[in-house]
Amino acid sequence: MLDENERTAVFIDGSSLYYTAKTIGFEVDYRRLLRYFKSNTKLLRAHYYAAIPETEEYSPLKPLTDWLAYNGFMLVTKNAREFTDQSGRRRLKGNMDVELAVDLLELADRIDHAIIFSGDADLRRAVEAIQRRGVRVTAVSSLRSSPSLIGDDLRRQVDQFIELADIAGEFTRRQGDAPVRTRSAPVRHPADIVSDDDLDD
Repeated sequence: MLDENERTAVFIDGSSLYYTAKTIGFEVDYRRLLRYFKSNTKLLRAHYYAAIPETEEYSPLKPLTDWLAYNGFMLVTKNAREFTDQSGRRRLKGNMDVELAVDLLELADRIDHAIIFSGDADLRRAVEAIQRRGVRVTAVSSLRSSPSLIGDDLRRQVDQFIELADIAGEFTRRQGDAPVRTRSAPVRHPADIVSDDDLDD
């Protein structure tokens, strides 16, 4: 699965990982997640992608994104768009696929292995492009949810699919850990962000 001699980059779609983990029933400890990949690969970069509400002076994501930016993650953000769904609930729309795909392509010549925390089938072409340049690609998502959180096109394209639940124990928030309030204990992704794909259902 992981090779400590491979030059590896991790690409985390923040809202995708949050909702997949929530569906499975655990919270991510990002300190332990980073340690896990540093211990098991030659980690060159860990990207985290987040859409931030532009209508609010203070985002509930800020404690997490601040911690990530100061503790070894390359933070990639953009403004999320606010809309009201059919039930009248306020939602935020933010899709980070383009940003993630660009970073995949830019790093392809410097890495051996790309690990993507996303199940979005829109990434298939970017994955195919870096595979042609010799990069091994792993997608981490879940088939155990209903519906499945990884698109069939992406799962067929990647070299390896990892069920998130199978490795969750490596970076699950432990009982008694503090919630995200300071830079020392980031474990939650509190925003209610939906992707373009969610709106097509």
